[in-house]
Amino acid sequence: MASACEVIVVGAGAAGLLAAARSAERGRRTLLLEKNRKPGVKILMSGGTRCNITHNCEAAGIIAAFGSAGPFLYSPLAALGPRDLVELLNAEGLATKVEPGGKIFPQSDRAADVLNALLRRLHRSGAELALGEGVTGFERDGDGFRVETERRVLECRKLVITSGGKSYPGCGTTGDGYGWLAKLGHTIRRPRPALVPLTSDEAWIRELSGVTVPDVVLQVVDLRLAESPGRRRRDRLPPGVLIERRGSTLFTHFGLSGPVVLDVSRAVTASASPRELKLVADFVPDITAEDFEARLRDIAATDGKRSVAGVVANELPRRLVDALLHLATIPIDRRAAELTKVERARLVERVKRCEIRVTGSRGFEKAEVTAGGVALEEVDSRTMESKLVPNLFLAGEILDLDGFIGGYNFQAAFSTGWLAGGSA
Repeated sequence: MASACEVIVVGAGAAGLLAAARSAERGRRTLLLEKNRKPGVKILMSGGTRCNITHNCEAAGIIAAFGSAGPFLYSPLAALGPRDLVELLNAEGLATKVEPGGKIFPQSDRAADVLNALLRRLHRSGAELALGEGVTGFERDGDGFRVETERRVLECRKLVITSGGKSYPGCGTTGDGYGWLAKLGHTIRRPRPALVPLTSDEAWIRELSGVTVPDVVLQVVDLRLAESPGRRRRDRLPPGVLIERRGSTLFTHFGLSGPVVLDVSRAVTASASPRELKLVADFVPDITAEDFEARLRDIAATDGKRSVAGVVANELPRRLVDALLHLATIPIDRRAAELTKVERARLVERVKRCEIRVTGSRGFEKAEVTAGGVALEEVDSRTMESKLVPNLFLAGEILDLDGFIGGYNFQAAFSTGWLAGGSA
């Protein structure tokens, strides 16, 4: 005979922990199922085991980080905004801090402390947590659901799916929920890696492994679209530019990483032909190409014996400078006064608009989040209830909702989970 409870939550990640706690606090007999032997595994490894909880901004800032999908978060953020989340964790004894740029971390720099705070809330709520019990499937059973796990058969009135996406599959996020929900009629937008390092087959990129450039404007450009500008774009980006972000870049043995690379990666993984895309890097975004060229001319006139490499190295790491000079076919020992007009133009082009071939990404194993998932138009954002299946609620990364790096994705998971638990 099947065991019964009112609400079952599947997946004890960020969304599931708050969904279960909120549901139980409302007096619902709630069971939280987690297939791992530990809850919150992805929380523990996020942010280099520090856990970037959220971002220090108003709800509008969170919404903006999700682009066209952002408005879906109006109601979830009204239920639990960034300040509400911080207050909730503070109330559980977790001190937090705001770092430069707005990222909010635990004061201790320990993701485990974040998880422990969430578990304290969960245990106090009265929700039951079943670890090491994976769900193998579920089906409609009258107005409720029949849920099969590796151990037993359960029945519930309401079901909350917070099983995550496919990023970091070692955490147990292997996309199980997509198949379950597709069988119930939900549309699953193609899941793909997001916030993921990008790969390149360019030798000069790999030779710079370990070099960090703290301030780069990076674009993902589809040259085919650049040749066909079409109608005016609402985002005001130039023709062919799929996305543009600014931040730190890290050269690696496989290609590129760092915050700005992770942010633009969603445009690369969305393409069926990533090799037809190019990254375009502006390595000195605070100065225009015209002013940079004028600076080179001025130095040639006033201090012509200085090496060109030394001049540019005032702005960029020397290893990168040497690589850019090589790409511009300029001798490393060229003096400023010896730089020809054509060479100067080539150097400016490499510094201000350096094209980099990409071959793809490092895949789900290295992706921080999943893009794609359950189509948002099939979920009521006011309650997180499925519009197709009554009493079924969806929250967290299983939704087609991915934002930029900086705590935005965790905030979306916490907020949608909280709202789902408050509605189920």
